Amino acid sequence: MDKKGRIIKLIGGLYTVVDDTKKRYTLKPLGIFRHRNIQPKVGDLVTFNEDSIIDVEDRSNDLYRPMIANVDQVLLVNSAKKPDFSFLLLDKFLTLIEANNILPIIIITKVDLLESAELEALKAKINYYEKLYTVIYFSAKTFEGKQEVLDITKNKVNVLAGQTGAGKSSLLNAIDPNLNIETNEISEALGRGKHTTRHVELITFGEGYIADTPGFSKLEFVDYQADQIRYYFPDFFKLSSKCKFYECTHIHEPGCEIIKAYESGGILKERYEDYKFIYNEIKLQKPIYRRDVK
Repeated sequence: MDKKGRIIKLIGGLYTVVDDTKKRYTLKPLGIFRHRNIQPKVGDLVTFNEDSIIDVEDRSNDLYRPMIANVDQVLLVNSAKKPDFSFLLLDKFLTLIEANNILPIIIITKVDLLESAELEALKAKINYYEKLYTVIYFSAKTFEGKQEVLDITKNKVNVLAGQTGAGKSSLLNAIDPNLNIETNEISEALGRGKHTTRHVELITFGEGYIADTPGFSKLEFVDYQADQIRYYFPDFFKLSSKCKFYECTHIHEPGCEIIKAYESGGILKERYEDYKFIYNEIKLQKPIYRRDVK
């Protein structure tokens, strides 16, 4: 009898599929998939029998990096310290996540490493982002934010993203010690850690699924044009209807509502400067085609 399930792991051409009862099956897809240029991914909802995956349902979203499908939200992990918090990295990740039309959840880790005044100063600026996204402050040491993370991941397929060394694996271990995910210490010289995740896998996390994947650690805007970036800043997009020019890039045009809001303090200084940085970075980059991406 055919069954329904979700792919939760892919290693060496073998797919692990879990059904509604949480029973696991190790399967290969039908050979005909190759001829139809269909490659099942982690996250796919599939029909299968005791031997093979026989059908893949239409995807709600389909990510290239990381190779995963049907994601509900991305938990964007940023460290408050070691490595130091970076608004540029935050905004780069948010841009990539928004471009994939997936909901970002901002999690700021290692808050216990900041002095009270430092933390309050950071929160004062992060408050700007709370108008757009859910923000959770988390400590693997004190377990601050643990219940909030469990609540927001419940019944969801979640992906972890963020800079290397931000504490993604430590966050998972703190919430569920049974996971025992490998972590690496931060290099004092480089101020960053070594990514420890080698493959894409959905793991049971509370009452949902979560994937710790290396994909979103690669901050590449290979498939993007500079004039598209404005669409991935939702706070800019809402104001852009008041710009003098319909195709305003919010960089140099007169009568730009975004520049006006930035100059008056309506847009966080770091947010607008990050937008300009990303825009110019893409503008200056040499075109790279998908087949050239390593």
